[in-house]
Amino acid sequence: MELRLLRYFLAVARENSFTRAAKYLHITQPTLSRQLMDLEEELGQKLLNRETHYITLTPEGMLLRKRAEEILAMVQKTEAEFNSIGENIAGDIYIGGGESEAMNLVADAITELHEAYPDIRYHIYTGVAGDVMERLDNGLLDFGVLLQPVDIARYDSVALPAKDKWGVLMRRDNPLAGKDSVTPEDLKELPLICSRRDLRNKSVRNPYAEWFGGYFDKLNVVAVHNLVHNASLLVERGLGNALTLEPKNVVRDKLCFRPLNPPLESGSSIVWKKYQVFSRAAEAFLERIREKFGGQG
Repeated sequence: MELRLLRYFLAVARENSFTRAAKYLHITQPTLSRQLMDLEEELGQKLLNRETHYITLTPEGMLLRKRAEEILAMVQKTEAEFNSIGENIAGDIYIGGGESEAMNLVADAITELHEAYPDIRYHIYTGVAGDVMERLDNGLLDFGVLLQPVDIARYDSVALPAKDKWGVLMRRDNPLAGKDSVTPEDLKELPLICSRRDLRNKSVRNPYAEWFGGYFDKLNVVAVHNLVHNASLLVERGLGNALTLEPKNVVRDKLCFRPLNPPLESGSSIVWKKYQVFSRAAEAFLERIREKFGGQG
């Protein structure tokens, strides 16, 4: 499978049109159509639904789109690493993590390293643990910042000295806003917007399942979120109350945060693949992390 064909396929998937994609790629429409028919024959799967004026992806096409994006991102990452080889420490570092207190520590390390090596460029990916681990395993990230509880045995890691407090983001006119903290009994009947933990990934466990005890499977979950900012928009409109880490970047007059009682906290680690071969830039970042926070943990 040629990289050129993957680029052609992604152009059609993005434009939903052979005509627009061919114009973008600077090739003729019949050539593009024939190339993608050859790709479908090579893979033995129909990838595109060819309507008169609109192109859509089949389920197999959606899978290829995801894989093609990962493959081309890896190619770009590899090219950048080789282009940065030289006397100066430069290049790109790819870091993934959630909206947690640990990212403040990582941001400090990045800022310090930038002063020493200003030619390093940082790519920050925000996502839940399952998404970060998938991108880490596929080579799209150099490092991942993972919030516990999660099984990190297959990675090398450094524990970060940060704790995040779980609680509920709610409207200030909610009766629970008058309390200092909330209990499982307080929440069992309320509409909840839960933080997503990837149920397909057995390494990732829900941090508050045990906290709720027998109530967990009976909760009234009206929505699921992975970014608290977006969840806060639903809370503000009265859809429900968001189970989340204590937010650092949500400031609204109508909202407030109340911690769970009994308290529930999660630690974090920065992880990377075992036997990972790093670029010089990534090696410099890892050295800085170890200097600030200790060795493998």
